[in-house]
Amino acid sequence: MLCRPVRAEEEHWAAARMGRTGYITVPILSVLAAIGYVYYTTVFLAIPAWLGLSTAAGLANAAVFTALAAACVATYAIAVSRDPGRVPASFVPDVEDAGSPIHEIKRKGGDLRYCQKCSHYKPPRAHHCRVCKRCVLRMDHHCIWINNCVGHENYKIFLVFVLYAVIASFYSMVLIIGGAVHLPKDEQPGSDSSRTAIIVCGVLLCPLALALMVLLGWHVYLILHNKTTIEYHEGVRATWLAEKAGNIYHHPYNLGVYENLVSVLGPNMLCWLCPISRNIGNGVRFRTSYDIPLSTSPM
Repeated sequence: MLCRPVRAEEEHWAAARMGRTGYITVPILSVLAAIGYVYYTTVFLAIPAWLGLSTAAGLANAAVFTALAAACVATYAIAVSRDPGRVPASFVPDVEDAGSPIHEIKRKGGDLRYCQKCSHYKPPRAHHCRVCKRCVLRMDHHCIWINNCVGHENYKIFLVFVLYAVIASFYSMVLIIGGAVHLPKDEQPGSDSSRTAIIVCGVLLCPLALALMVLLGWHVYLILHNKTTIEYHEGVRATWLAEKAGNIYHHPYNLGVYENLVSVLGPNMLCWLCPISRNIGNGVRFRTSYDIPLSTSPM
């Protein structure tokens, strides 16, 4: 008589493990290894060759870069471990709620969005992740480099991590170029030489810094328009269909530049780049342009 409940409980925990994120994977180890290699090469090879660690300038640059590297590791760890946002089990859309002027519906049939795999309704901007095997609030994308979805709860920390990584990458490139230029000319090249390590690090940093810069620019664009990556691609199709029908598509969550920034980064401008503070809202309800009075149209 106990076989059925035990099996049901095992299936429940198996499903929970499959949907759990934050496990250490090869991409995560690769990111940590890259951070460690760049840090070692910059602080212990490039700075001593250019400025010297015993000088005030060398110590100051080493301290600043160490702080940047620590911020990168801390924000990266939070992005990996923080849950992106789970749909509350009790969530049911209230179509008669006057406070919710719009409801997202399916493209086919016009019904309220319902996840057959999770067996619950989807809040606005939520989507089902096939990797995490569950719905994620305000899902942007699933990132293999953090083995986690980027959603409502960890989107800001993900953005801050990318920003810190861009700053650290370009800062490291400056120090590495300076270190490579000031290396002794008589040093023999070899696999273990400082020159080889600095050159290899510089070669790796160039495409890495460029990719991070493009990623940061992309997400800054999305924030300014209050879109997710999924909503951007959906908006492209919606715009095409609207123009085909002679209409104009307007993204309903675009509140204007400042309000868009506040909705993601928080109301306090001094904490916008702070990795501790979170964004506002519960991830279930979002302000829309229909909530703004007609006299104050979005920017």
